[in-house]
Amino acid sequence: RSIFRAAKPNLMRVMFPMVSDRDELRKIRKIFEEIRVNMSAPNVELGIMIEVPSAAIMAEALAEDVDFFSIGTNDLTQYTLAVDRLNPNLNYLSDAMHPAVLKLIGQTISAAHAKNKHVALCGELGSDMQAVPVLLGLGIDEISVSISALAIVKSFIRTLSLRECKKMAQVALQCSTAAEVRHQPK
Repeated sequence: RSIFRAAKPNLMRVMFPMVSDRDELRKIRKIFEEIRVNMSAPNVELGIMIEVPSAAIMAEALAEDVDFFSIGTNDLTQYTLAVDRLNPNLNYLSDAMHPAVLKLIGQTISAAHAKNKHVALCGELGSDMQAVPVLLGLGIDEISVSISALAIVKSFIRTLSLRECKKMAQVALQCSTAAEVRHQPK
């Protein structure tokens, strides 16, 4: 209700985290819409975080019920690789450049774009200079980066060729480990 009280047309978007299936999303959307109608509030875009593998795998279906996606790479990596990123004994295994994670990111982007939906990405991967060309090659629409990395990432992106980024992404998807992805020829 507070969101709708503050809502101005086309100025606010709401994103729900940790959505894992379409039934859950439809329940959220129904409650959201009922409150909006009861308050005579303007339409507000509704999106979800893609943070769990089930959401990435089901992105095509989920895209029908949202206005946008944001891929949360920290959680998606943790849940895809079954590695606690906060465990100092295991965090070396938690690399979002793992081909399994990249395939889920690519699948999510493709599914969203097939439905003309915007896809953003957040998490540490957005500031990873090795990842940026691959992400662009996969077709990501927006990348959130830490403020300290913003100028560097923007400057780096200006030097890239989209055609070369797409080639890098395709090579990355054929790799079998994060190390292979990170050490592919440039």
